[in-house]
Amino acid sequence: MAQALPDCCDGCVRVADEADEGAGRARRAVEAVWRIESPRLIAGLTRLVGDLGLAEDLAQDALVAALEQWTHDGVPANPGAWLMTVGKRRAVDHIRRDQTYARKLEQLGRDLEVGASGIAPPSSDDVVDAPDIEDDLLRLVFTACHPVLSAQARAALTLRLLGGLTTSEIARAYLVPEATIAQRIVRAKRTLADRHVPFEVPASDELPERLGSVLEVVYLIFNEGYSATAGDDWMRPALCEDAVRLARVLSGLMPGESEVHGLAALLEIQSSRLLARTSTDRGVVLLSEQDRGRWNQLFIRRGFAALARGENLANANGRPPGPYLLQAAIAACHARAMAPEETDWPTIASLYKALVVQLPSPVVALNRAVAVAMADGPEAGLAIVDELAKDDALPQYHLLPAVRGDLLARVGRYREAAAEFARAAEMSRNGAERELLSERAERAAEVAETS
Repeated sequence: MAQALPDCCDGCVRVADEADEGAGRARRAVEAVWRIESPRLIAGLTRLVGDLGLAEDLAQDALVAALEQWTHDGVPANPGAWLMTVGKRRAVDHIRRDQTYARKLEQLGRDLEVGASGIAPPSSDDVVDAPDIEDDLLRLVFTACHPVLSAQARAALTLRLLGGLTTSEIARAYLVPEATIAQRIVRAKRTLADRHVPFEVPASDELPERLGSVLEVVYLIFNEGYSATAGDDWMRPALCEDAVRLARVLSGLMPGESEVHGLAALLEIQSSRLLARTSTDRGVVLLSEQDRGRWNQLFIRRGFAALARGENLANANGRPPGPYLLQAAIAACHARAMAPEETDWPTIASLYKALVVQLPSPVVALNRAVAVAMADGPEAGLAIVDELAKDDALPQYHLLPAVRGDLLARVGRYREAAAEFARAAEMSRNGAERELLSERAERAAEVAETS
């Protein structure tokens, strides 16, 4: 997704656009630095001031200062360090202003602490110079993805703080009004403050659950880009790119967590298909019909490497593969097949059998049904789907009738298949997908009439 300056810099950007080429270069440099450095900048400032919202304001102040000064002095050799220095100076100024009113009380507290322990607390300068940037970034990840926030709020806040996106960019990505995203972000920050969520990496006993929340947020962002839930476009690749970038950051921050590598592997491999998932007229191209020569081999190699790291870690720790590693292994089976008929469906069905034990959800069961149908025949898959339909397990999920329609067509029950495809089209909120399902309904109905 194209990156831009924070919302508060919009006026500065307009001024820069009207200035000379030096101002334009400065603006582009600030945009590039914001994309790369803003998470670390905000994370370091949050540790210093103890307030996520204030830290983001201070980071944006530093960017405004950069836009002003770099226009005249040029871009510094280390722009990230320049921004961090300016941001920390602003933070110290803020702390000192706040301390002016209660200086005597602070001094009294300091004296009491020294008297009790014999050790003076660190000064502001000590805090500023603490070399914990990567640790700070990990703390920011867990804070932005804290379970006290809704899934929507976690996704918006993560894209804002860790993805470096503006409110307007996030709103465009999700096809919702900018005010809606702004409210989600403001409420998320308020909730974190009101609930006194600490800026820290969770303790070891809390880590598995909290890490699951982090991985879920990144996966949700990717899925919204991979198969958009609403709108006219089948995909929003920019969201996929942001999610992949976040997954890569996480794997660097938590190299000892097998599921982190599993998520990175899954997203890399899935991303490799993006170009092949649409036709020249932006129509939907199903997996079995994709030109596999258009799959991105670099992403596939990255995915295989991440999968190997995750599997090696799981084996070394004596653990079975987690849900993200299993899904990555499924994606790898597809990536290894140079043609659809070469796909190892028995292995995929076996992996789904293991996955449904770890994630006993109807969506996973539906995906398993597709794999079973390919491995053992459409009747075997249809039996699983019919059970899901009978239990009303996915009442609003359009892919249930879509999959059932496909399997019914494969066993020659075209009239029923047409009805299922039509029902799936009515339920879908995505324009491109709705058009594909309607076309399949029409084709099935035509075959039913002639047979």
